[in-house]
Amino acid sequence: MRLAVLTSHPIQYQAPIFRELARRMELEVFFAHNPTPRQQAEAGFGVAFDWDIDLTSGYPHRFLANKARNPGVDHFFGCDTPAIAGALQEGGFDALLICGWALKSYLQSIAAARRLNLPVLVRGDSHLLTPRRRLKAWTKQAAYPRLLRLFDAVLYVGQNSLAYYRHYGYPPERLHFSPHCVDTDWFATRATPEARQALRTSLSIAEGSRAIAFAGKLVERKRLLDLIEAAALCRSKGCEIEVMIAGDGPMREVVLTRAAEVGVRLHFLGFRNQTEMPAFYAACDGLALPSSGQETWGLVANEAQACGRPIIVSDQCGCAPDLAADPRTGRTFETGNVSALAGALADLPTGLATKEALASLVRRYSVGAAVDGIEAALSSCLEKAPSQRRTSGALT
Repeated sequence: MRLAVLTSHPIQYQAPIFRELARRMELEVFFAHNPTPRQQAEAGFGVAFDWDIDLTSGYPHRFLANKARNPGVDHFFGCDTPAIAGALQEGGFDALLICGWALKSYLQSIAAARRLNLPVLVRGDSHLLTPRRRLKAWTKQAAYPRLLRLFDAVLYVGQNSLAYYRHYGYPPERLHFSPHCVDTDWFATRATPEARQALRTSLSIAEGSRAIAFAGKLVERKRLLDLIEAAALCRSKGCEIEVMIAGDGPMREVVLTRAAEVGVRLHFLGFRNQTEMPAFYAACDGLALPSSGQETWGLVANEAQACGRPIIVSDQCGCAPDLAADPRTGRTFETGNVSALAGALADLPTGLATKEALASLVRRYSVGAAVDGIEAALSSCLEKAPSQRRTSGALT
């Protein structure tokens, strides 16, 4: 079995999946873009940087020539890679996996795969909670039931993702679970009691104090101010909450100012690269992600749980029904409801039951489980006769 994968650019969450795929089958990953440190900053991280872990070793890969006039991964025409057609034709592949469809490169690859009679699989985290204007929602409702059938198989990453494809009438027998995940062992082995103590000591956080973490870009859709207001409300009721922030972005000064105004003790660590994150999670008592529906998943929640920490996520976060449905592993609250968020902060799950439930959960949302789903989808596609694959697209 030889699989081609097309993705936008090297992503820290995808690299472990690609490495595991390469251990199980012949694989080549194609990147449509190679972002510069400056582009990383412009994407909302707030600072220019390169990742401090290797995102491209352990699996065959190549960067395609990006012909876009304004290269980037944040807009449809930012990735224009006509060379994908030749790469697929010459590579002797059995199938193509794409990691979305919102870039020109993805549509180029679909067209090329169709000409070569290659099955096309897609893995992404679209869900129905993302705010949409009425006209856009109507257009999608009219077009997507046919357009999504361009894919021979769909890999859904969680319950909201599954609901999305069911909503548009995608054939259920072509749906396969490939959960959003992180390298749980990598995080768990680094989130040690020693790492916890060292960072809490450096921040002057007493062992008995409750520290709630936020990790991510400081942008409006993350609704970080809701966490500050909720911590202030807890404080007014005698429950002291300290807030730890790993991240940067355009909301930085607004957040710092508001925390000072309402008397919330804030530990602003700024942008933290990947190798620094396990200690950050170890030092906290739980992670809060109050985002709007634009948070299609929230993989920082997986990271925190891999480090043994419960989560508090808004009901519009894509991961909510998967990672926080069990009260032993997390809490959910109505997006924008500061009082409900404060209640969840004060009622954070702890103890042995939480530890055991988290261990079970991270095994289900693991790299191995994600690759199992990809393998199952591939096998299903390749079992079809070529004539069946030719008629499985949008015209059926």
